[in-house]
Amino acid sequence: MAKKIATTVYITEEQQNLLRELNLRSRVPVAEFIRQGIDMVLERYRELLPGQMPLPLGQSSEREVVKEDTKIFEPLIDTGR
Repeated sequence: MAKKIATTVYITEEQQNLLRELNLRSRVPVAEFIRQGIDMVLERYRELLPGQMPLPLGQSSEREVVKEDTKIFEPLIDTGR
């Protein structure tokens, strides 16, 4: 289990009431529901987070990679030819 840190989050009264009701019915702590919600948002916007893009194996330069990758889209691109 990862180390947890404390933080303050402001939620609406309705959100609080619904979370409390979920807690009463499921016995899952409200904090766990909030963590799960954060995980859902992070997964949904994963492509906006910093990371390293993998390079295709066997390619020797960035220019070659771009050239090869654009071949896939040639039928979709109207070049005016």
